[in-house]
Amino acid sequence: MTALSRREMLRASLLSGAGLFVAFHIPRKARAAAQPPAKPLPDPNAFVRVAPDGSVTVLLAHSEMGQGIWTGLAMLIAEELDCNWSKIRVEHAPASPVYAHPAFGIQMTGGSTTTWSEFDRYRQAGAMARAMLVRAAAAQWKTDPKKLRTENGFVLRGSDKLSYGELAVAAQAQTPPKSVKLKDRKEWKIIGKPTRRLDSPEKITGKAQFGMDVRLPGVRTALVARSPVFGGKVKSFDASKAKGVKGVEQVVQVPSGVAVVASNFWSAKLGRDALTVDWDPGPGATLDSAALVKSYRETARTKGTVAAEKGDAETALSKASKRVVAEYDVPYLAHATMEPLNATVKLEGDRCEIWTGTQFQTMDQLTAGRIAGIPPQNVSIHTQFLGGGFGRRATPSSDFVAEAVQVAKAAGVPVKVMWTREDDIQGGFYRPLFLHRIEAGLDDKGLPSAWKHTIVGQSILTGTPFEKMMVKNGIDETSIEGIVDSPYFETVPARLVTVHSPRSPVTVLWWRSVGNTHTAFAMESMIDELAWAAGRDPLEFRTAMLADHPRHRRALQTAAEKAGWGKPPPAGRARGLAVHESFGSIIAEVAEVSVDDQKEIHVHKVSCAVDCGTALNPLGIEAQVQGAVAFGLSAVLHSELTLKEGRVEQSNFHDYQVLRLPDMPTVTVQIIESDAKMGGIGEPATAPISAAVANAVYALTKKRLRSLPLRFA
Repeated sequence: MTALSRREMLRASLLSGAGLFVAFHIPRKARAAAQPPAKPLPDPNAFVRVAPDGSVTVLLAHSEMGQGIWTGLAMLIAEELDCNWSKIRVEHAPASPVYAHPAFGIQMTGGSTTTWSEFDRYRQAGAMARAMLVRAAAAQWKTDPKKLRTENGFVLRGSDKLSYGELAVAAQAQTPPKSVKLKDRKEWKIIGKPTRRLDSPEKITGKAQFGMDVRLPGVRTALVARSPVFGGKVKSFDASKAKGVKGVEQVVQVPSGVAVVASNFWSAKLGRDALTVDWDPGPGATLDSAALVKSYRETARTKGTVAAEKGDAETALSKASKRVVAEYDVPYLAHATMEPLNATVKLEGDRCEIWTGTQFQTMDQLTAGRIAGIPPQNVSIHTQFLGGGFGRRATPSSDFVAEAVQVAKAAGVPVKVMWTREDDIQGGFYRPLFLHRIEAGLDDKGLPSAWKHTIVGQSILTGTPFEKMMVKNGIDETSIEGIVDSPYFETVPARLVTVHSPRSPVTVLWWRSVGNTHTAFAMESMIDELAWAAGRDPLEFRTAMLADHPRHRRALQTAAEKAGWGKPPPAGRARGLAVHESFGSIIAEVAEVSVDDQKEIHVHKVSCAVDCGTALNPLGIEAQVQGAVAFGLSAVLHSELTLKEGRVEQSNFHDYQVLRLPDMPTVTVQIIESDAKMGGIGEPATAPISAAVANAVYALTKKRLRSLPLRFA
């Protein structure tokens, strides 16, 4: 993938008025080029405020959606500021160019990039604020700043001390330093130490404000009736019954459908139920999951667009001592965030105010400004806590924010547009359905000698404004990540990877760990199948193939050791393992499973080993890995979206099942000390859990399950 400059990416965004893919997800090959370039020091006043009461407020350039950056970024500033941790406060920053992602030039959150991208900038802001406080104290004491030191929120001179609160006003008048020296790793007192989350008390007590909690005087509630079929359009509608519902004030048509505007949610809901809409379903009305999978299987037997090739895979396969052929498929998946989508919009003159939980502030500004007919800088976005994102709140079209602006404009009143969970599950954006067909051969030494791999699945970029830039020769990088750059391939002398990207009206999007959700399942399942075909231990087979990749080997061996690999598991159980690199981090997982008399799979334990480079907050990393495993297990054991006659058959958690508390395994997390470049942590652990469980099921039952969710029937 060609690396793009920030100028090029911003230009594309401004011209399209849509989202920005590279800002959300970074393929492994492009990651090095995406590291924050050398830039002038930040304006410390934009990132940290010290008040006369001694409190220190950190402004969060990114969105907190459960991943822990509310605490992590504050730790970076507190480390260099030498402040009292109990005095730290955090706020979401407003949407502004000063908070643009250091690597990509727009304000956004995603792709497991926040911590590594902000590691320098937030420390610099803390160090600069500290220097200004020291200079303010030096001026008051009429001494050389170099003779002063700081500790726990005080500037010290011998036995004399001044609190940061006492110095706050004077420090504000100081000119920010042109350079700062950051602490050496051995001097860190906060970074690398397990630290409890700052946002937990607010969330436990209910004080935390999510988008759904926004209440403003005069704001009406709106629900939109959208097409039940992907790509459908309104032909006509009858609002007479809807307007007869008490509390309903208006019914207006918008590009996405018909909006019912009411004084409260329930009136809007009943009004929408009473609408009569005549839909033009379009070609999406024939979509059927079973037919799609069947067509994907047929397509996978043909050669697609070449994504990677070395040697002659066909000839090598014909000469292999053993040959293994397998097809792996995964269904459409919803993001199923606990907080349904919502956005509150107030249009007044040439101003637009938006209150929402979003991952794409800059893109939402651009889109809202275009719809409202005002400059983007006149759009204010008040970022709330996000009740889950997983990519859903970062759409290229800013769909739910754009819709709210359109409703506010059409209705002429401030509105809060709310989605029910049924709305999003049946008409949102999804992880695409994918099918992988792999033919692999072993030589007479039991090592892979040939690999032919065909991938079939929708591109999440095709049809977006970024297709021309980021889909090269018909290949979407996210469809093949984790395969073409797999370390296993380096030991396979003949290999061929091709891709088919069929188009469909179904709206698709990145989903936690993006393409790795299906590529890790296919790769690690096939590696396991080859190990069994060669009569070798799955751990030993992998470590042999990864001889030149010590980080992968160490992660595998650590997870295996902690899981008791090589020792008999409890009766009726078996273990399976997998390792995968994504977002710059390496995660190895060993799952211990059983299968009951009803052929239901139970995951009892998951042992994880994590190499993410510098570990900012070990407690936060542990929580993210555990959460990612739980999120992944939903897709492994339960979740799937199916289409029939163009409609999604599932609607809520009763039929789109996610992991429940009784199903949650014990998840242990071992963080491996590493001097590697810092990677992400919010998404990587989701990827390998599917293969780890499937491989354990095979070890226990000798039945290979190749479709997610894993089922025996």
